[in-house]
Amino acid sequence: MAMTLRLTDEETEALRRESELSGRSMQDLARMGVREYLARMGHTRLVADELDHVVTTYAEALRRLGE
Repeated sequence: MAMTLRLTDEETEALRRESELSGRSMQDLARMGVREYLARMGHTRLVADELDHVVTTYAEALRRLGE
């Protein structure tokens, strides 16, 4: 699927510099950034879901420990 990515002049220039330094295309770098963001957010959501489960499951024990 194609899409248009609109960047500020500063973002475009930074991406262009990194592209030149790394020898990778600007498109590859942008796609890599999106993949890394999605992976990080997926992990963050997983941790938050597990924390909710633990707090709910052990609410009474946590309350007692807090006394």
